[in-house]
Formats: sequence, C-alpha cells, structure tokens
Amino acid sequence: MSTEPSLHDRLLEQWGMGIVTGEISEGERLSAPPLDQEVPSRTVTREVTRVLESMGMVTVRRKAGATVNPMTAWNIYDPRVIEWRLRGPDRDRVLHELSELRASVEPMAARLAATRARPGQWAALTQAAIDMVAHANHADQVDYLQADERFHRALLEASGNAMFAALGDVVASVLAGRTRHELMPHEADEQALRLHGDVAALIRQGDGEAARQAMTRIVDESDQAMARRLRSRAPGSRD
Repeated sequence: MSTEPSLHDRLLEQWGMGIVTGEISEGERLSAPPLDQEVPSRTVTREVTRVLESMGMVTVRRKAGATVNPMTAWNIYDPRVIEWRLRGPDRDRVLHELSELRASVEPMAARLAATRARPGQWAALTQAAIDMVAHANHADQVDYLQADERFHRALLEASGNAMFAALGDVVASVLAGRTRHELMPHEADEQALRLHGDVAALIRQGDGEAARQAMTRIVDESDQAMARRLRSRAPGSRD
C-alpha cells in the first residue's frame, strides 16, 4: 500500500503550518492552493477546514469562508498543533512551555499514584522502566521513545485523575518532539534511568512524597538537557 500522504493530509499540513508560522495571518481567509499541480476538491477543502475549526485555528462563517483565529483560540493541547508549533519558529519556547506543564502535573501524578495505582498499572510502570534500560544505548531511537512514552502514560493513568490521564498525548508529544528534533543523547542519562525505576518502586511502596520528588527530578533533568543541547546549537556556541 502507498505511504504517500493523501491530498487531505497534505492540505491540512500546509494550512496548519502556514497558520502556526504566520504565513497565513490572523484574520486572513484560507484559500486552497494547488498541491503538486493538484487542486483540492471542495469536499477535501471542506473536510480540512472542519479539522482546523475543531482545533480552534479557524472560524467558519457562512458566505465568508474560514478565517484564521488568534492563538488564544487554538486547542494547543492537540498533538497536531503541538507538532506544528515544534516545527515552527518558536520551537524552543514551546518545548519549555511543555516542560513547565509537565513539572506542574507529573510530580503530583506520581504522588497520587502512590495511593491509587492498581497492581496492573504499577506493573506497566515497572516494565516500561525496565524497557528504557534495555534500550538505553540508543536513547535517540524509537524503541527507547516508545518505552519512555509508555512509562509517562502509565504514570498519568495511575494517578486516578482522569484530567491528568487525558494529558497523555501532550506528554507523549513532548517526548516525541525531543527525539524528532535531535534533542536526545544517543545514550540515556544514567541518573534519569535510575529515577524512572525509583518512581515505579516508590509508588509500589506507597511513598507519595518521595515519588513526587523523584518525578520532579526527572522533569527537571529533561528540561535542562534540552536547554543544553539547544544552547550548543546556537550560533557562536563553544559547546
């Protein structure tokens, strides 16, 4: 089967990135451009417009078409919006914003999980931490990423807070973005690996405060590591 993106997906990508980068300005009306010599049908443009409307990125008015909304109206938790923003000009700021969100949520999730996690959830956390260690020598590859994502999704679900659990896609987008934009080291940080195992063990022991502290250190390490790698790429950097 062909892996080429459909006309629908290509138009969504073009419009979404255009809005995020400012190429299509706030208040500007969307117009369907040719895509590789193909002109999207009315059905395709209507479907894509509805997707963007569901994200809050455009407002559709009868006879006026779709116009771009200010960022304050966007659903910035939508994984596609996160991905577009990470590929846009404000990537560094977006990564830091996402790290701040994690720092506000995941430590509390770890604390709650210490009293609420079911045996199966603790087992999922532990297995994910083990799999991270197994793939630690290629932490910038998909196997490590998948284990890391499973750990953090399991943590949020184990909190017993449905709103925390609903942020699983957001946290996964942060982790995937870090890998996709080459902000992960080839070999995982040993302390970070140990801390993931500690969180799982502390949750099993019911020590919520210690689990919260360990999770705080994980999020802080991730944010600091990304910041170091971004600085090393800055023009004139000596790193």
